[in-house]
Amino acid sequence: MQRWRGLDGVPAGWGRSVVTVGVFDGVHRGHQQLIAAAVAEAEARGLPSVLITFDPHPAEVIRPGSHPPRLTSLRRRADLVAELGVDALLVLPFTPEFARLSPAEFAHEVLVERLHTAAVVVGRNFTFGHRAAGTVPVLTELGARFGFAVDGVELITDNARDHVTFSSTYVRACIDAGDVEAAAAALGRTHRVEGVVVHGYRRGRQLGFPTANIASPPYTALPADGVYAGRFVIGSRLLPAAVSVGSNPTFSGTMRTVEAYVLDVDEDFYGHEVGVDLITRLRGQERYDDLDALVAAIGDDVARTRAVLGV
Repeated sequence: MQRWRGLDGVPAGWGRSVVTVGVFDGVHRGHQQLIAAAVAEAEARGLPSVLITFDPHPAEVIRPGSHPPRLTSLRRRADLVAELGVDALLVLPFTPEFARLSPAEFAHEVLVERLHTAAVVVGRNFTFGHRAAGTVPVLTELGARFGFAVDGVELITDNARDHVTFSSTYVRACIDAGDVEAAAAALGRTHRVEGVVVHGYRRGRQLGFPTANIASPPYTALPADGVYAGRFVIGSRLLPAAVSVGSNPTFSGTMRTVEAYVLDVDEDFYGHEVGVDLITRLRGQERYDDLDALVAAIGDDVARTRAVLGV
């Protein structure tokens, strides 16, 4: 998959293409359906497919300080859409100037002038342009003027959960509540928290359970405080792990941290970019009166993690 940043990154002489547009944070099952429709349309027309996303999240530019928790890093998002068969990813820097483009200017400058769009596939609730003035009907009118077709796709719902429409907002709510299983049902995979392993207080090693302390980028969607059974992701390796999220109240901690105890592995992970896939929540965060009680609780967490993961 080709990866471009900014309109100037689009290769000179780029021909016609089929385009889908959105933030696509999470690349959840609703997004996957939309991307599949765009890829299928591109294949039917014998054209490449292009996915447009934005960085930073538009909300941070339009309403500074309102950036929603981020479900996927930009790199992870790119990898996921590549797996879905997209031919090219265009990341558009979302600036105040870009936010002021009218729907017609966006359609002309982005879709027509740079991507020579033959068809656009978007969700039925898609909005674009200054103050979100552009809607699917508006885009359809612009398509008739500029010569591209428009397909507004109805996003799928989870009938098992009261017909909830899959959306990034819904996934964030599930994660915030610690319901990582519901989040996984909407994502089509487990939720992954990414970051760099940094030095901590080494309390885990002193207790017999050395942990990898993961420093995540700002706005990362972290689940509710507690202990989770999961997998530690480093390179292509998926290692079973018990993962703690919280402020370490037993030690009067104040900052939220993510710590992974990797089962049956004794390696130095410091400085590595890693991830943790959160499979199920074992319990909430608790404060213990003494270290013996804490060690016993961690031992139980590890035993339950083994049971969940079958290791």
